[in-house]
Amino acid sequence: MRCQICAGLMRPLFLKDHYWICSCSGCGHRSADVSDLSGHVERVYEDEYFEGGGAGYGDYLAEQGLLRKHGQRYGRLLRKHMAPGRVLDVGAAAGFVLQGMIDAGWSGRGIEPNRRMSEHARDSLNLQVDNASLETFETEERFDVVTLIQVVAHFPDLRKAFEAASRITRPGGCWLIETWNRESWAARIFGRHWHEYSPPSVLHWFTPETLKNLAQQFGFREVARGRPAKWLNGAHAVSLLRYKLGERSLPGRVVAGAGRLMPRSVPLPYLADDLFWMLLRSDGGG
Repeated sequence: MRCQICAGLMRPLFLKDHYWICSCSGCGHRSADVSDLSGHVERVYEDEYFEGGGAGYGDYLAEQGLLRKHGQRYGRLLRKHMAPGRVLDVGAAAGFVLQGMIDAGWSGRGIEPNRRMSEHARDSLNLQVDNASLETFETEERFDVVTLIQVVAHFPDLRKAFEAASRITRPGGCWLIETWNRESWAARIFGRHWHEYSPPSVLHWFTPETLKNLAQQFGFREVARGRPAKWLNGAHAVSLLRYKLGERSLPGRVVAGAGRLMPRSVPLPYLADDLFWMLLRSDGGG
């Protein structure tokens, strides 16, 4: 197994949910060793991912308001660096983040491999969200911004995905990426028990430097980075805690009991430091 960023040799570190988590001997990037990637996206991101809890969502559609506000924040952030234009939201799900960016003055469309989620975006929100993955998406359009919010860690083939993103970004255009930070204090403190070690859904664990290194190979340079404000509803927070603590463990049962007293829709801030965003611009300008 070779690193998808620097082609260095990957060495196994520990097992997680029957998958080896491996580290590159060259750049330190971590990824999961998943032997069978045929049909991976279809298997992992079926409807259960959006409504079955566990490593996914207990009820993705119930988080519409929080995710729309997340998109609004990113729309305002982007306006500090460029005039509003056309955006492609990759992994748009039901279109809530895209909807928020449109609220903030942008126009655009999305792509989403889950058919039910893309249909919800089209039928309920009147958004243009194609049922497709980035690697197979075909369009003649070139976008001012390609957003990859909580997406890059899920790509089976990083290089194929970044090549596709590069093709559909106009010269001088940008990528806005949000992902998990393997060098964060949360990741270091919890080690192999860090909640984001959750294959086969999450396949890659970046640092800002490894992400920047990969983007540079496709002609994109860092413009800015920061930590996003992230919110979960009560039901999602309880579902994640139960999954990570173990449904049948004493801590998991305690969380489940407390969760029954918490309103499902109450918004809760995500307080850990293990998320970051990065804005990158192509060498074609700016």
